Amino acid sequence: MGDRPMPEVAGVRHRFVSARGISFHIAEAGPAEAPPVLLLHGFTQHWYAWHRVVPELAADHRVLCLDLRGCGWSEAPRRGYHSAGLVADLVAVLDALELREPVRLVGHECGGWLGFLLCLAAPDRVASFLALNTSHPWRRPQGRLPLDAWRFWYTAFWEYPGIGRRVLRHWPGFTRFLLRHWTADPSCWEPAVLEEFVQALRAPDRARVAEQLLWQFVLHDIPALATGRHRDRRLTVPTLMLCGDRDPVTRPAPEVHGIDVRVVPGGHLLPEEAPAVVAGAAREHFRRTVRMPRAEKE
Repeated sequence: MGDRPMPEVAGVRHRFVSARGISFHIAEAGPAEAPPVLLLHGFTQHWYAWHRVVPELAADHRVLCLDLRGCGWSEAPRRGYHSAGLVADLVAVLDALELREPVRLVGHECGGWLGFLLCLAAPDRVASFLALNTSHPWRRPQGRLPLDAWRFWYTAFWEYPGIGRRVLRHWPGFTRFLLRHWTADPSCWEPAVLEEFVQALRAPDRARVAEQLLWQFVLHDIPALATGRHRDRRLTVPTLMLCGDRDPVTRPAPEVHGIDVRVVPGGHLLPEEAPAVVAGAAREHFRRTVRMPRAEKE
């Protein structure tokens, strides 16, 4: 991110790890010996999306907020932004952090989508999963995919190669409008926090990455949903989904075996709008679903 200053959160320390030839930034909080929780941010954001959730979880968890490839303070190579590559990044980062035991996982928005794919690709690496404001790979039965497509109208301004990056760089008011529109109550935003995410996407390399993340989703993930590519794959990781009752983008997903869906007050940015609800749901879900090692019990 060049010379952009790092936002400050009390108790958070920063580190970089090398994985798949890329430098990844991780914001970490909580005791090093506590159970690890990996947090994956959503589109248009970076690790700071969790700034209100981290203090809620760090008392009894080792909280790891990863900047995805090309986001925040992680390196931004020219390629590798399709979901399969991003999931491979996640596995490599877990290895670089020497997290051999399954981790607790929380993913918001596109980070939630990647969380589902990680649970399918490497279920032995995830002990329990909390997904926020996202879809799952079985979301649309055949013939229903177009029903909610209108909710993603804004992507038309951001996803087309060469155009999206220019909109992100030179039309910050549009990004600001959407971040406010995605919340049930825009007053939840502190002006400085809102501007952090708006201004971060104006950097040329970050605008290009945001464009690529959406375009690769169009090329690979939408066809997978439309053709039911994942219909025969079973989710074995215990999973809870939280959906905002006033989320203008993603609606509560149809029931799927292995996924508990819960609707809570809020919009599309639950980590910003309802951090205590997110942290409480995570703690409860992990307590119900994760079997502690004998040493932890003792």
